[in-house]
Amino acid sequence: MNALPLETDLTGATVELQPLQLSHTPQLLAAAADGELWNMTLTVVPGPETVEQYAAIALEGRQAGTVMPFVIVQRETGKVVGSTRFWKIDRKNRKLEIGHTWLSQSVQRSGINTEVKYLLLSHAFEVINCVRVQFTTDELNERSRAAILRIGATQEGIVRHERIMPDGRKRNSVRYSIIDSEWPTVKALLEAKMRR
Repeated sequence: MNALPLETDLTGATVELQPLQLSHTPQLLAAAADGELWNMTLTVVPGPETVEQYAAIALEGRQAGTVMPFVIVQRETGKVVGSTRFWKIDRKNRKLEIGHTWLSQSVQRSGINTEVKYLLLSHAFEVINCVRVQFTTDELNERSRAAILRIGATQEGIVRHERIMPDGRKRNSVRYSIIDSEWPTVKALLEAKMRR
Protein backbone atom coordinates (compact mmCIF):
# COMPACT_ATOMS: atom_id res chain seq x y z
CA MET A 1 0.00 0.00 0.00
CA ASN A 2 1.38 3.38 -0.95
CA ALA A 3 2.11 5.96 1.73
CA LEU A 4 -1.18 7.29 2.99
CA PRO A 5 -1.36 11.05 3.48
CA LEU A 6 -4.24 11.28 5.91
CA GLU A 7 -5.20 14.85 4.99
CA THR A 8 -5.90 14.83 1.25
CA ASP A 9 -8.64 16.78 -0.55
CA LEU A 10 -10.50 14.79 -3.20
CA THR A 11 -12.23 17.01 -5.75
CA GLY A 12 -14.91 16.07 -8.26
CA ALA A 13 -17.27 17.98 -10.53
CA THR A 14 -19.94 18.65 -7.90
CA VAL A 15 -18.36 17.74 -4.54
CA GLU A 16 -15.12 18.11 -2.68
CA LEU A 17 -14.10 15.76 0.10
CA GLN A 18 -12.15 17.78 2.64
CA PRO A 19 -10.30 16.27 5.62
CA LEU A 20 -12.50 16.53 8.70
CA GLN A 21 -11.40 19.15 11.23
CA LEU A 22 -12.85 19.99 14.65
CA SER A 23 -13.83 23.35 13.16
CA HIS A 24 -16.30 21.48 10.89
CA THR A 25 -18.43 20.43 13.88
CA PRO A 26 -21.12 23.17 13.50
CA GLN A 27 -21.37 22.50 9.74
CA LEU A 28 -21.69 18.75 10.33
CA LEU A 29 -24.49 19.36 12.79
CA ALA A 30 -26.27 21.67 10.32
CA ALA A 31 -25.92 19.02 7.59
CA ALA A 32 -27.38 16.34 9.88
CA ALA A 33 -30.20 18.69 10.94
CA ASP A 34 -31.41 18.64 7.30
CA GLY A 35 -33.79 15.73 7.88
CA GLU A 36 -32.87 15.28 11.58
CA LEU A 37 -30.75 12.32 10.51
CA TRP A 38 -29.68 11.58 14.10
CA ASN A 39 -33.15 10.04 14.60
CA MET A 40 -32.40 7.25 12.13
CA THR A 41 -32.13 3.81 13.74
CA LEU A 42 -30.32 1.99 10.91
CA THR A 43 -27.17 4.11 10.96
CA VAL A 44 -25.35 6.45 13.32
CA VAL A 45 -25.38 10.13 12.39
CA PRO A 46 -24.19 12.80 14.84
CA GLY A 47 -26.72 14.94 16.64
CA PRO A 48 -26.53 17.92 18.99
CA GLU A 49 -25.38 15.76 21.92
CA THR A 50 -22.93 13.57 19.98
CA VAL A 51 -21.37 15.63 17.17
CA GLU A 52 -18.27 16.65 19.14
CA GLN A 53 -17.57 13.07 20.22
CA TYR A 54 -18.22 11.89 16.63
CA ALA A 55 -15.57 14.27 15.28
CA ALA A 56 -13.12 13.54 18.12
CA ILE A 57 -13.28 9.76 17.57
CA ALA A 58 -12.72 10.21 13.82
CA LEU A 59 -9.72 12.46 14.46
CA GLU A 60 -8.27 9.99 16.99
CA GLY A 61 -8.48 7.35 14.27
CA ARG A 62 -6.69 9.64 11.84
CA GLN A 63 -3.96 10.24 14.43
CA ALA A 64 -3.60 6.44 14.82
CA GLY A 65 -3.39 6.01 11.03
CA THR A 66 -6.47 3.78 10.74
CA VAL A 67 -9.08 6.33 9.67
CA MET A 68 -9.22 9.03 6.97
CA PRO A 69 -12.38 11.09 7.70
CA PHE A 70 -13.89 13.65 5.31
CA VAL A 71 -16.65 16.19 5.18
CA ILE A 72 -18.60 16.24 1.91
CA VAL A 73 -18.79 19.78 0.55
CA GLN A 74 -21.16 20.73 -2.28
CA ARG A 75 -18.91 22.81 -4.54
CA GLU A 76 -21.69 25.03 -5.92
CA THR A 77 -22.83 26.21 -2.48
CA GLY A 78 -19.72 25.59 -0.34
CA LYS A 79 -21.97 23.86 2.19
CA VAL A 80 -21.07 20.72 4.11
CA VAL A 81 -23.76 18.19 3.15
CA GLY A 82 -22.47 15.06 4.86
CA SER A 83 -19.52 12.96 5.91
CA THR A 84 -17.67 9.81 4.87
CA ARG A 85 -14.40 8.08 5.65
CA PHE A 86 -11.86 5.43 4.90
CA TRP A 87 -11.50 3.30 8.02
CA LYS A 88 -10.21 -0.10 9.08
CA ILE A 89 -7.13 0.87 7.05
CA ASP A 90 -4.84 -2.17 6.85
CA ARG A 91 -1.58 -1.26 5.11
CA LYS A 92 -0.06 -4.73 5.32
CA ASN A 93 -2.97 -6.33 3.47
CA ARG A 94 -3.64 -3.26 1.29
CA LYS A 95 -7.29 -2.99 2.18
CA LEU A 96 -9.70 -0.59 3.82
CA GLU A 97 -13.39 0.05 4.32
CA ILE A 98 -15.49 2.97 3.08
CA GLY A 99 -18.12 3.80 5.63
CA HIS A 100 -19.75 6.23 8.03
CA THR A 101 -21.26 7.83 4.93
CA TRP A 102 -24.34 10.00 5.32
CA LEU A 103 -25.86 12.88 3.37
CA SER A 104 -28.28 15.68 4.24
CA GLN A 105 -31.82 14.70 3.31
CA SER A 106 -32.07 17.45 0.67
CA VAL A 107 -29.16 16.03 -1.39
CA GLN A 108 -30.00 12.34 -1.13
CA ARG A 109 -30.71 10.71 -4.51
CA SER A 110 -29.03 13.67 -6.26
CA GLY A 111 -25.99 11.85 -7.68
CA ILE A 112 -23.70 13.18 -4.94
CA ASN A 113 -23.30 9.74 -3.35
CA THR A 114 -22.20 8.24 -6.69
CA GLU A 115 -19.54 10.92 -7.12
CA VAL A 116 -18.37 10.54 -3.50
CA LYS A 117 -17.92 6.78 -3.98
CA TYR A 118 -16.14 7.38 -7.31
CA LEU A 119 -13.66 9.77 -5.67
CA LEU A 120 -13.03 7.43 -2.73
CA LEU A 121 -12.65 4.29 -4.85
CA SER A 122 -10.38 6.04 -7.37
CA HIS A 123 -8.16 7.20 -4.53
CA ALA A 124 -8.17 3.77 -2.87
CA PHE A 125 -7.29 1.75 -5.97
CA GLU A 126 -5.23 4.24 -8.01
CA VAL A 127 -3.37 6.26 -5.38
CA ILE A 128 -3.21 4.12 -2.24
CA ASN A 129 -2.91 0.93 -4.34
CA CYS A 130 -5.51 -1.13 -2.45
CA VAL A 131 -6.33 -4.68 -3.49
CA ARG A 132 -9.67 -4.65 -1.65
CA VAL A 133 -12.23 -2.06 -0.56
CA GLN A 134 -15.13 -3.21 1.56
CA PHE A 135 -18.47 -1.79 2.67
CA THR A 136 -20.65 -2.86 5.59
CA THR A 137 -24.26 -1.89 6.25
CA ASP A 138 -27.15 -2.87 8.48
CA GLU A 139 -29.01 -5.95 7.26
CA LEU A 140 -32.26 -3.95 7.71
CA ASN A 141 -31.06 -0.96 5.65
CA GLU A 142 -32.56 -1.86 2.27
CA ARG A 143 -31.78 1.55 0.76
CA SER A 144 -28.09 1.37 1.66
CA ARG A 145 -27.84 -2.24 0.51
CA ALA A 146 -29.32 -1.35 -2.90
CA ALA A 147 -26.99 1.67 -3.23
CA ILE A 148 -23.89 -0.44 -2.53
CA LEU A 149 -24.93 -3.01 -5.14
CA ARG A 150 -25.66 -0.20 -7.64
CA ILE A 151 -22.06 1.01 -7.48
CA GLY A 152 -20.84 -2.45 -8.49
CA ALA A 153 -19.86 -4.06 -5.18
CA THR A 154 -20.33 -7.79 -4.55
CA GLN A 155 -22.22 -9.02 -1.51
CA GLU A 156 -20.06 -11.46 0.46
CA GLY A 157 -22.25 -12.42 3.39
CA ILE A 158 -23.96 -11.48 6.63
CA VAL A 159 -21.99 -10.98 9.83
CA ARG A 160 -24.33 -11.79 12.71
CA HIS A 161 -24.48 -9.50 15.74
CA GLU A 162 -21.63 -7.49 14.24
CA ARG A 163 -22.30 -4.46 16.44
CA ILE A 164 -24.64 -3.10 19.07
CA MET A 165 -26.57 -0.03 17.98
CA PRO A 166 -27.15 3.00 20.25
CA ASP A 167 -30.67 1.73 21.05
CA GLY A 168 -29.23 -1.62 22.20
CA ARG A 169 -30.27 -3.61 19.11
CA LYS A 170 -27.82 -6.36 18.09
CA ARG A 171 -27.19 -5.54 14.45
CA ASN A 172 -26.52 -8.07 11.72
CA SER A 173 -24.35 -6.46 9.06
CA VAL A 174 -24.03 -7.21 5.35
CA ARG A 175 -20.48 -7.14 3.97
CA TYR A 176 -19.67 -6.15 0.37
CA SER A 177 -16.41 -5.65 -1.49
CA ILE A 178 -14.75 -4.50 -4.68
CA ILE A 179 -11.34 -5.99 -5.49
CA ASP A 180 -8.59 -4.51 -7.64
CA SER A 181 -9.29 -6.68 -10.70
CA GLU A 182 -12.94 -5.45 -10.67
CA TRP A 183 -12.08 -1.77 -10.36
CA PRO A 184 -11.81 -0.98 -14.12
CA THR A 185 -15.34 -2.31 -14.72
CA VAL A 186 -16.73 -0.56 -11.62
CA LYS A 187 -14.97 2.68 -12.62
CA ALA A 188 -16.55 2.58 -16.08
CA LEU A 189 -19.98 1.92 -14.53
CA LEU A 190 -19.65 4.88 -12.14
CA GLU A 191 -18.40 7.19 -14.90
CA ALA A 192 -21.41 6.25 -17.04
CA LYS A 193 -23.75 6.95 -14.10
CA MET A 194 -22.14 10.36 -13.51
CA ARG A 195 -22.47 11.30 -17.20
CA ARG A 196 -26.22 10.63 -16.93
